[in-house]
Order: sequence, then structure tokens, then C-alpha cells
Amino acid sequence: MADLMGEHFIGASRRKSADVFYAADPSSNRQLEPAFFRATSQDVEHATRAAESAAEAFDRIGAERRAQFLEAIGEQIMALGDQLVQRAHEETGLPLARIENERGRTIGQLNLMAAEARDGAWMSLRVDPALPERNPMPRPDLRMRKKAIGPVAVFGASNFPLAFSVAGGDTASALAAGCPVVVKAHPAHPGVSELVASAIVQAAQNTGMPEGVFSLLQGDSHETGQALAADPRIKAIGFTGSRQGGLALMKIAAARKSPIPVYAEMSAVNPVILLPGALKQDANQLGEAFAASLALGAGQFCTNPGLVIAPAGHDLAAFVASAEAALENTAEQTMLTAAICDAYERGLEAAKSQPDADAWTLNNRSETNRCRPALIKTTAANVMENEVLQREIFGPASVIAACETPDEIGSLLNCIEGQLTISVHCADADLRQAADLLPLLEEKAGRVIANGWPTGVEVCHAMVHGGPFPATSDGRTTSVGTLAIDRFVRPICYQDFPASLLPAALQEDVLEETPHRRDGRWQF
Repeated sequence: MADLMGEHFIGASRRKSADVFYAADPSSNRQLEPAFFRATSQDVEHATRAAESAAEAFDRIGAERRAQFLEAIGEQIMALGDQLVQRAHEETGLPLARIENERGRTIGQLNLMAAEARDGAWMSLRVDPALPERNPMPRPDLRMRKKAIGPVAVFGASNFPLAFSVAGGDTASALAAGCPVVVKAHPAHPGVSELVASAIVQAAQNTGMPEGVFSLLQGDSHETGQALAADPRIKAIGFTGSRQGGLALMKIAAARKSPIPVYAEMSAVNPVILLPGALKQDANQLGEAFAASLALGAGQFCTNPGLVIAPAGHDLAAFVASAEAALENTAEQTMLTAAICDAYERGLEAAKSQPDADAWTLNNRSETNRCRPALIKTTAANVMENEVLQREIFGPASVIAACETPDEIGSLLNCIEGQLTISVHCADADLRQAADLLPLLEEKAGRVIANGWPTGVEVCHAMVHGGPFPATSDGRTTSVGTLAIDRFVRPICYQDFPASLLPAALQEDVLEETPHRRDGRWQF
């Protein structure tokens, strides 16, 4: 197995620079070898030029060969073996089993996008044949496909070193669409990023992809990412991270001479609504299940249940007591980085200090980035009046909002921002109330969940991992599932083109094998 070199990739070439930084083991704050080189502005320019040079050839190479490339990436990631899993564990503090599961999810995403590329439905092919005899005016021959937009910049996430990083969903969907990718690796796990990048480069070589189809840039400063977002050769950005980071990229992208879309997944509290029938029926069980969801992965999920909305009373008290008992038995967990741990403590202290907020937390925080689960118990009215209590606390903390009247549930939902998810727990007696709330849930979230918990995002065709701002920068899109490919394509119509000039996907022999609409009717 090759040793880590601390370098970045510009296409298939490894590059070094003068400045270096190091990863750290969050469980001990121990510096990890080797040193990693910070990308320069020249490195950014070389990577984007290489991507621009590869763009047209990569689009024309065809969906089948891109699918083979995606599958080969998965094979190469698996071939990295224990070295990848161990390095990810060292750089993130995540358990080995979690890393292995995430590796499987990452490979599954690549294979799903390969299958989607082959299927062809994502191109939305449409043909309206010429009608020369139509009165009062003839209709020309019109054919439409969706085409890759060009080079895409992807920013790796801190909380998923594999599934939302170098070969994660943004990269997989962009490559499936035919877009070269330049990844800005997250500085918390540069070793994992280099290993996965080496797998992508090897897969590109094995499958004959154009030089420049993929590049990796390392660095721990904002300047590299800012330069990448501002580069005129980049046509879209995929980002998973903080609201501050997402908004900064959106500002840069909007100020460009030719503005580009930023698909940023940023922040959410993912409300969980407990309706009275469900709460009365299963208060203790719901409390235990909520605690498990809240503490999963030290609460470092974008779908963590950060707000519980429920009717005040004995049943809610039983739910809270059950959750507290379960959280007391939760093993202490290491957070991803010292910065994330510090931000969690600051957010928790801010929430605890609010008027009429009753905080419950464990008192066993150590000095090595370990986190304490916490509940902030208050009223729905207080949350509605206090923006601090509506903010995401990235970690295992949640606000419990007690409603004095049924109407307060809807009132509180109206006050909060856009969300990735909203969950509603309801018994048969609650179905009418749930039905009344459903239009508001649909307005506020990208995924609505009945009698379940938000943590756990299935990678499939129907999944939506997005939502109204600020959950994401564009609530019409998803970063998980096959619809993620739509972010990186645009429609083009070809009028009266000779058959020899048409893109292959719109030629009649190919159309016979591909789902498309002809004269408005689907053909399979």
C-alpha cells in the first residue's frame, strides 16, 4: 500500500507547495504525520484549467463509460483496505465500524449514480418531430437533452470523511452528469482525502478518462476555497457545512462576472413533533428512541433532532425523563475536531443562558474534545420569541418546546426557518391533526417523516436531502439520491439539426433504447 505523501492532485499529477499543515487526532489532539501541502492560487488555476480542458471530451465520452468510471472508483476505494479505515478513524475519532459502514455507503452511492447514468432518464430526452403540414404554421423538428454544465467545485464535509467528501454524493452526481470535478478537501481529514483521491485517479486511468477529469486541492485556509469559487472556469459548487461557510461561497459566486449556482447544505434543527395520542401511547419508548437519534455519532449529523415540539403535561414529562435516563447511559463520544467541540459548547452555553430555559446535561466533559448530551426544556412560546433557541447546536443537544395549546404547534412551525426534515409522531387518534399540519410541514422541509427519526438518510431514487433556505441554498434540489444529478446539467434544444450533427443521445437508434418523450408521450 502506498504511503501518504501529503500532496494534492492536479489531474493525475501530484503537486507540492512551500507551506504545510497537519491533521490532528481529535481524541488526543496529537499531530498526525505526514505534513500536507497547502494549495496555492497557481494550483487552483492549474486544476480548473485541466478540468476545463477535459470537460467536452468527458461529456462526449458517453454515459456508459462514465458509469464504468464510477464503478471503478468504488473498486479502488475498497482496494485501499484497512489503511483507509484506520486513517479515517485517526483523523475523525469516529469508530471503526462507523467508518466501514460509511465506506459501504460511499461505494453504494457511486454504483447508484453509475446505474442512473446508464438508465438515461436523467437527460429528460424529448422529441417533437417536425409537422410540415401543420396549419397555420409548420412545426420544426425539436429535440432536447440535458447536458453537463462543465467543471464543478466540491467542498468536502467535516462530519462525513467519505460519503460527503472527495468521492461523496456531490462528486458522484457531477461525474455521472459528465462534469469534471475539482475537490477542495476538508482540512480535518487530509489523509483520507488523499487516499480517496488516489483511488479516483487510478480509476480514471484504468477506464481511459480524459486527463483533468478530477483534481484534489488540500489546505487549511479559506483562501484556497475562495479562489476556487471565484475561478471563471468553475460552473457550479457543491458544499456541505456551516451556514457561515455556505453563505460566504454564495456571496463569491454571486459577485462573479458570470454568477454560478452554489448548492450548499448548511443548517437545520429538524423538528420532531409528538402529537398527544402518540405521546400518551409510547412516551417512554419515544424518549429512548429520541435519545438514540440525538446521540448518534455525537450528534454530528445534519439531520440531528434539535427541536422537539409536544403538548405540555405528564406525558411529555415521562418522555423527557425517559430520554434523560437513556442519555445518562450513553457512552462519552469524541467530536470530530477541537473547533467543532468548542462551537458545540458555546452554542450549548448560549441556549442554557436564555430566560426560562431549564437545562439538563451530563457533567463529565473531559479535556479531549468529548461532548455532553444536553436538553434545553422550555415552552413553545419562549422558543417563538427567542431566536437563540431556534438555532442549530451542532452536537447532541436538543430543545424541548412544550405547547400549552394545539395551535401552538403550527405557530411555532411558522416561526422557524427552512429544514431538511420534520418528523411527526402520531397515533390513529392524531391523524386528523397530522393531516391539518401536513401542508405546513411540506412548506418547511424537504423530507417529512411519520413515526420515525430524522437521522439516517437512505441513498435511493426517492430521497430528498435538501430543503428551504437555510437548510439548503436551493430548496428545489437534493444532494442525496439520483435527483442530485439535476444540479449539474442544463437543457439544450436542437432545432432542425441534421441527424449526423445531433448528439448521440438524440439520434433515433439511441432513442429506441432510452426513455424519452415523443410528442408529449413517454416512450420506454
